[in-house]
Amino acid sequence: MIIEKGIPERQFRQIVHHADLAVVGGGMAGVCAAIAAARLGLKVTLVHDRPVLGGNASSEVRLWILGATSHMGNNNRWAREGGIMEEILVENLYRNPEGNPVIFDTILLEKVFQETRITLLLNTAVFEVSKRDDESIESISAFCSQNQTMYRVHAPLFVDASGDGVVGFLAGAAFRMGAEPSSEFNEKFAPSKEYGELLGHSIYFYSKDVGHPVQYKAPAFALKDIASIPRYKTFNAKDFGCRLWWIEYGGRLDTVLDTESIKWELWKVVYGVWDHIKNSGEFPEAANLTLEWVGTIPGKRESRRFEGDYMLIQQDIVEQRQHPDAVAYGGWSIDLHPADGVFSEKPGCNQWHSKGIYQIPYRCMYSRNINNLFLAGRIISASHVAFGSTRVMATGGLVGQAVGTAASLCHSANTDPRGLLNNGLIPELQQLLVRNGVFIPGVEAKHNNNLCAEAELTASSTCHFKGFEKTDEFMPLTHSVAQMLPLVPGPIPAMKICCQASEDTTIHIELRTSIRKTNHTPEQVLQKLRLDLKKGTQELQINFNGQMPE
Repeated sequence: MIIEKGIPERQFRQIVHHADLAVVGGGMAGVCAAIAAARLGLKVTLVHDRPVLGGNASSEVRLWILGATSHMGNNNRWAREGGIMEEILVENLYRNPEGNPVIFDTILLEKVFQETRITLLLNTAVFEVSKRDDESIESISAFCSQNQTMYRVHAPLFVDASGDGVVGFLAGAAFRMGAEPSSEFNEKFAPSKEYGELLGHSIYFYSKDVGHPVQYKAPAFALKDIASIPRYKTFNAKDFGCRLWWIEYGGRLDTVLDTESIKWELWKVVYGVWDHIKNSGEFPEAANLTLEWVGTIPGKRESRRFEGDYMLIQQDIVEQRQHPDAVAYGGWSIDLHPADGVFSEKPGCNQWHSKGIYQIPYRCMYSRNINNLFLAGRIISASHVAFGSTRVMATGGLVGQAVGTAASLCHSANTDPRGLLNNGLIPELQQLLVRNGVFIPGVEAKHNNNLCAEAELTASSTCHFKGFEKTDEFMPLTHSVAQMLPLVPGPIPAMKICCQASEDTTIHIELRTSIRKTNHTPEQVLQKLRLDLKKGTQELQINFNGQMPE
C-alpha cells in the first residue's frame, strides 16, 4: 500500500539510457536500422511513439510493404529488397500467409526482442533534444504516457526514422517541406501549384460478413454529401484496406501540425462512405456486412524532407545515375498524388516508372548540418519528385539497414557519418552490406576472406533440360507479346515455336535486351526477323545469328 502526503509538486520518474546508437522511429526503416546496428555489436536504444512497431505497415494503419517490384507492376519484378527486409518478409510469408496485420506486429516485435543489444521503448515520444554544440546532438528526451516515465537517451550517434523528422526538427537540421519548382533542379515532373505540393494522409477500413443483416447508423460527423467525392461511384462493398489508398486528404495543409484535423476529415469520409454503402440501397450485397475496423491514426505519406550532402532528384531516378557511394536502391515509380486527394477531380495518382532500379547514395542519409544525425525512411535527402519514389517502406528498410551498418563503422572508426566518406570507408560499408544480403546495383562482392567464393561445388547427379513439351493451347497474337529468356555470353541458341495461322501471313520477331545489365526493360533491338507462315499448324524455327556480349 502506498500513502503519500500532499506536497507542492511532483516530478515524473526519470530513467537515463546510454547507448552507442539511438534510433527514433519504429517503422520499417527504424526497425531495420536498429537490428543492423545491434547485430554488428552496437548497443541500441529504439524509441517509438506507438504501441507496436511497423509504422504504416503496423496493425494501426495496415498498409502493404511496397518496394522496387511495385507488386509486379513494372519491369523490376526480380528486384525485391534483400537483407533484413527480405528476412522479415520471408518470415511473415511463412508464418502469416493470410496477411493478418496483428500477426505481422508480433513478427516485428519478435525480431527486435531477439536482439539483446536493443532496448525498446514503445509508446514513448521524443519532445526535446539537448546539443553538445550547434552541430552535434548530446541526448534526446522522451515521455511515455503509459508508465508516466521521462527518458533521457545519450548516444554519440542518432538515427531519425520518425517519419516527420522530430529529432532533426528539434536539433535544427536543415529541411524542406513542399515541392520544389521545376526550375530549381530542372525536374520535368515537378507539380504545379494547382496540382499541389504535398501528398496527403489516408485511413482505411475493413468490413466483415457476420451471416445476418446488420443495421448501421452513421455518427453525426460522417460526410453527408457523398457526391462531393468525385470518384464516389467507384465505392463498392468489396473493396477494403489498401485498395482504398485513394481515400486521401491533407495535401493543402501542414501534414505535421494539421495531422489531427486531417484525421477528422478522413474519418468523416470513411464513415460517410460506409453510410452510403449500407444505407443508399445501391449495395444489397452489403446487408450482412459490419464495419469491423477503421484506422485510428492516418497513414502519412509526406511531411519534412531533410537536406544531406546530396539531394536525390528526378534525373537520378530516370537516368539511373551512378554514385560511388551507393548503399541502397529504389525502384518504385515516381508516384505523385493531387494535393486535394479524394476531393480532387484529377486521377488519384500519376506514376512514372524508370527503366529499372536506381542507386541511392549514402550522402542522402545524414544531415548536412547536424554532424551525428543519420536520416532514414521517407525523410532522407530527396526532392519532392524523387521522394515520390523513395518514400515506400521496403526502400526505407534498405536505407535503414544502410545507416545502421554505417553507424557500426562510425563507432569502430570513432568518426561521424560524414567521416565515412572523408576517410575512404564507403567501400568497406558497401561490402559489409553486401555480405549481409543487401544488393547494391553496380557494386560487386569482393571475395577477400569469403570462403564461399573459394568453395568447389560438386553434384552426385545432373538433370539436363531438353525443352518444354508442346501443348494444344495457343495464344492469339492480338498484340505484341514477349518471352524473357536467360542467356549467357556467346551464340544465341535456336528456338522452336509451334504456330497456327488462319491464313498465309508473316510474323515479325525481334531479339531485344536492356541497355543496362540491371534492367529488364527490353528497349534495345539486337536483331529483327520476318518469317513467312502458311495456313495451318506448323513448327517455326527461330535462328538469330548474333552473339550475346554479356
